[in-house]
Amino acid sequence: MNLPAEFGQKGYQILFTADEASVMTKPSDTTSPTVTADEKPAYQKQSAPADIDPVTPEPSTVHDLAVTLDKAFKANLARMTAGISPAGLAKVYFDWLSHLALSPGKQLELADKSLRKLTRFARYATQSTINHETPPTIEPLPQDRRFSNSAWRSWPYNLYYQYFLLNQQWWHNATTGIDGMSSGSERVVSFITRQMLDHWSPSNIPWLNPEISQATLASGGTNLTRGWQNLVEDLQRIATGRPPVGAEAYRPGENLALTPGKVVYRNHLIELIQYSPTTEQVYAEPVLIMPAWIMKYYILDLEPENSLTRYLVNQGHTVFMISWRNPDTEDRDLGMEAYRKLGPMAALDAISAIVPEQKIHAVGYCLGGTLMSIAAAAMARDGDQRLASLTTLATQVDFSEAGELMLFIGESEVDYLESMMWKQGYLDGYQMAGAFQILRSNDLIWSHMIHAYLLGERQPMNSLMAWNADLTRMPYRMHSEYLRQLFLDNDLASGRYQVDGHPVVINDIRAPMFIVSTLKDHVAPWQSVYKIHLLADTDEVTFLLTSGGHNAGIVSEPGHPHRRYQMRTHREGECYINPDVWQQTTPVSEGSWWPAWQAWLAGYSSDKANPPSMGNAAYPPLCDAPGEYVQMK
Repeated sequence: MNLPAEFGQKGYQILFTADEASVMTKPSDTTSPTVTADEKPAYQKQSAPADIDPVTPEPSTVHDLAVTLDKAFKANLARMTAGISPAGLAKVYFDWLSHLALSPGKQLELADKSLRKLTRFARYATQSTINHETPPTIEPLPQDRRFSNSAWRSWPYNLYYQYFLLNQQWWHNATTGIDGMSSGSERVVSFITRQMLDHWSPSNIPWLNPEISQATLASGGTNLTRGWQNLVEDLQRIATGRPPVGAEAYRPGENLALTPGKVVYRNHLIELIQYSPTTEQVYAEPVLIMPAWIMKYYILDLEPENSLTRYLVNQGHTVFMISWRNPDTEDRDLGMEAYRKLGPMAALDAISAIVPEQKIHAVGYCLGGTLMSIAAAAMARDGDQRLASLTTLATQVDFSEAGELMLFIGESEVDYLESMMWKQGYLDGYQMAGAFQILRSNDLIWSHMIHAYLLGERQPMNSLMAWNADLTRMPYRMHSEYLRQLFLDNDLASGRYQVDGHPVVINDIRAPMFIVSTLKDHVAPWQSVYKIHLLADTDEVTFLLTSGGHNAGIVSEPGHPHRRYQMRTHREGECYINPDVWQQTTPVSEGSWWPAWQAWLAGYSSDKANPPSMGNAAYPPLCDAPGEYVQMK
């Protein structure tokens, strides 16, 4: 693996071990030479002692072979099970079955519910046959739009979906509320059972879905022909690594990521973009935006009308953006610490040189916000006071209640994922996207299959969908550390996460914080993001909750219809407000949250001055925005 020269120049020593396929980084002292990837490894495996029979394999060799065999087996099995650990599922289902077997009262209750539901269904089936206006015996959940079409109210389709909903409700009762069963197992069993039931929903079966039946009769079956063509085309694109239909019409630098700027710094992991000013005067403090490396940065610079970057520049801010390199197999051993040093810390050093003697507004989105929070905590611990403020967008720093995504983050699942990544050196974007799609399978999987393959209808592509299809990878070591230290062990919130050999805590950050969360976020639930109030010890934490989801809620430009937000500032000395009370008592404002945040930034900025130069002698412009890394596939 070829690491950039900066990694050695800044005093980090690379240690290679013969027994591990890993690269560990640690601060080196002034007498230790820097070891590069082209030099002889610093530590070599010792030869076997002479008194060992050469025919008998070394214990360590047998162990290494066993580990390799296990990982290879799990990696191949994981591809067949969509990355879900059979052992993990078996464990939680045994937990459920064993506790249900020891709960005769619960069994009687379920039997009673079953009889009641069958009676209700029989009564409804009889009445609806006579009177077509008979109201349904059960309504779908508010977010369930599968049966919203009026055709589902006609006989016999009304019987299909009513029976399904009653059955779904019974299984929810059967997998929840069992004495002695752990809450984690309960959530997993309930979730997986719901996924299996959704697979057999009448909306997914052509001859049970009235919309498909009507479309087939009306078109003479041409909808199924178009659907077959769509399926074949999609499979061909997946096999050849091509984007979905229509995504090729959206390209960074052509009709996306158009805000003018220059790449002023580049290392092995990032390009730093400085955007050109559009106002005669700018706020003295620059803004550094760090998106997550699990996504391309231009989610924040889509089209000109919905670009957060362009909005800030037009408001008089000097904006810098990190564009992450898409890692490959050679980057398998880059960990969280490498990402911190080559990411936010390298960017801060460059910005401090280009805009000297000015503090910096730091902004982090999603996982980028988590890493920016770690960097800010380490800076505060070490007396580095370069941050004027810290803003996080849809970011968690406490993962104890991280929503349904935690269903995939048990010890068995993490080990399974590590085996997948071990073989290829990274987690592929398609593998990662699959986990997020399962969280909203009705909207993102089944609905797409029905419309594209059974109704023969292609959903029109837009810039946000095209960005979402521009997938990225995550290195083996980084993703493993992230899952274990942050998700599984919650080290950051517990004061155990270490930087440079010493723990860092959010409590040390003294810069004012602005925390943005979204109401329908399935990746970072807003109640989990809200936990920053329990960890921060700065004078001010402003929390803003906006409508929308993890991405659409952030890309919420002024003028966007049906947008609203709630915002409240918690100051030192005030009592804690729990999230439910906060939501009930905080006023609702109509419109985009961008102006409210920009006003907050301006309030923590100095008077305006002439714009800084685009780079300088030490950091000369390398190329125009959007740069080269964003084009990497």
